[in-house]
Formats: sequence, structure tokens, C-alpha cells
Amino acid sequence: MTIPELREKSIKLAKLILSNAALSILLMLVLMANALQDLKTSFVIFVWTFSISITQWIGLGFIYRLIDRKISWIKAPVKKVLVQIFTFLAYSIFAYVVMQFANYYIWRGILPAQSWPWIVSSIPVTVLISLFISLIFTAIGFFFAWKNSLIQAEKLKAEMMVYKYESLRNQINPHFLFNSLNVLSDLVYDDQATAVKFIRQLSDLFRYVLDSRDKELVPLKDEMEFIRSFIFLLQTRFEEKLEIIIDVKPDSADYIVPMTLQLLIENAVKHNEVSETYPLRITIRKNKDYLEVTNVLRPKNVGEDSKKTGLRNIVQQFAFFCDRPIEILPSEEQFMVRIPILKLTEK
Repeated sequence: MTIPELREKSIKLAKLILSNAALSILLMLVLMANALQDLKTSFVIFVWTFSISITQWIGLGFIYRLIDRKISWIKAPVKKVLVQIFTFLAYSIFAYVVMQFANYYIWRGILPAQSWPWIVSSIPVTVLISLFISLIFTAIGFFFAWKNSLIQAEKLKAEMMVYKYESLRNQINPHFLFNSLNVLSDLVYDDQATAVKFIRQLSDLFRYVLDSRDKELVPLKDEMEFIRSFIFLLQTRFEEKLEIIIDVKPDSADYIVPMTLQLLIENAVKHNEVSETYPLRITIRKNKDYLEVTNVLRPKNVGEDSKKTGLRNIVQQFAFFCDRPIEILPSEEQFMVRIPILKLTEK
């Protein structure tokens, strides 16, 4: 443990002790008429009330943190409140009874069997105090959960904007336009029919980019149509050097984050050799509730321009819509990314 951490823990412990000491003194003055009768009596009553107060706060704080880790305010608020109230009550009564037994025996020499009637008569007060503390913890916990959810929503919203910007920039970056126009200029002279088809596919591609830039999710069917246009442009450029196999039959309820597949294909082309000697093969297939994008692994040096943000952006965006993570599965011979197919009920 570092010195700053030790100092912070010491400060928290001092605050806990001082706050419970102050609470004990307050209880002495308000509830016990003979609290200031003499120094010995004051000391005994203070230690008595302090032992009860400190065990209540430490125990209830531990239970609160445990429940907070196990049950989410967002997913199960009613369950969390009920569990918290009942566990608080059970612990408060148990800790109160134990400490009362101990204090009666230590300070007055009274055995538990003899002190039990007095302890039982004061349990209702303990229940009320426990309920009050439970309400305080519940209110504080709900407030911080609400505040954290707002912060997280704003963070994810900002990440979504970054992702959309990166996606749009990747689609219409100068290299992409330069390569596409170079291919088109050659086709105009050599194969006019293919040139016309190339222009139409390029137009469809940019139309999809503009239409989907403000959408959080798109039907998988629409994404696959866009990908076929994108693949046509790539294969027209690389010819037999690039092979892309699609085995996907989307359902009407299947959705995906826009341009996810395009980024994965472009990453594969960018990071791997595409040549006559080493043609690049990419496979896109549907496997139950996942899309699997796999490419042969023949890494090339992409230079300093690669910021390696593509996959990170995709992972962040899918985390916004579902609990199923994106799986990145590299091996010696291939690189696979498993993308969860989204349903609107997951959103």
C-alpha cells in the first residue's frame, strides 16, 4: 500500500470514529438523563453507545457496498430496495442484541438471560433507527446511480459521435476516393459497361453512408446490401487478389451498428498483404446470433498512419447496445472477429 493510499484510509477511519463519537454524545445528551451524573457514568454510557453506533455503521456500510455490487439500481431497483431494507433490519437487530449482551455483562455483570427483557423492550427503537439509516443509504445510492447513469450515457454518446466521425472519414477519406477514381478512369477506356456499374455502386455506397450517419442501428439486410457495393469496388480494384465470401441470410429482426462490416473489411485489407502471390481471403458468415468476419493473416507494415482505433471504436459502440461482447480471436493463420447480431429489444 502506498503512502497516499494509507493516508486516505487513515483519514476515512478518523472521520468514521469522530462522526460516531459525535453521534454517541448526542444520543447520551438526548436520551439519557443521567449521562452527565459523574465522570465514570459518562464514560461508561459513551463507550456503550459508541460500541452500538460504530458496529451499526460499519456493518450497514459493508452490507450496502456488497448489495451495490450484486444488484443494479438500473436493472432491478425494487429488488435492490427490498433486499437492502430486510438485510439492514436483520443485521441491525442482530448487532444491537449482541452489543447489548456484551455491554450489560462487561459494565454491569448481568448475564444475557437476565438482560434479555430489557434488550427486547428497546428493539423497536433499533428497528426505527435501522429503517431511517436504510432510507438514507437508499436515497444516496439511488442519487449516485442516477448521476453515474447520466455520466455514462453522455460518455457513450460522445463515443458514438467519435465512431460515426471515424466511420464517415474512413469512407470518404482521400485515399479511398483517389483509388476509386483511378480505377474508374481506367475502366472508362477499357470497359465502359463495368465503369457504369462501378459508378452506380459508388453512388449507392455514398448514399448509404449519408443515410445511416444519423442512425444508431440499421437492419442487417441493409448493411449487407451496402457491403456488396463496397466489395464490388474493392474487387474491381484488386481483381483476383481479393476474395470475399458471404454466407449470411439476415432475419427481419437482425440489426447492426452501421458500417461495422465495412470497417472490418477495410482493416483486413489495410493490415494484410493483398497480392497475386498472397491473395487475401475474407469470409463473412452468420453463426447463430453472431456474425463472424475471418481473414487470412499475412500482416504487413501499415506505417505510422495506423492509429488502431477501428476495432476499439466498434467494441465501444456495441457495448452501448448489448451485454454480449465483441470477440476478437487471432491465431497464427487467421484473424476472426465475432460481432453480436442485435435485436431491437436489446437496445
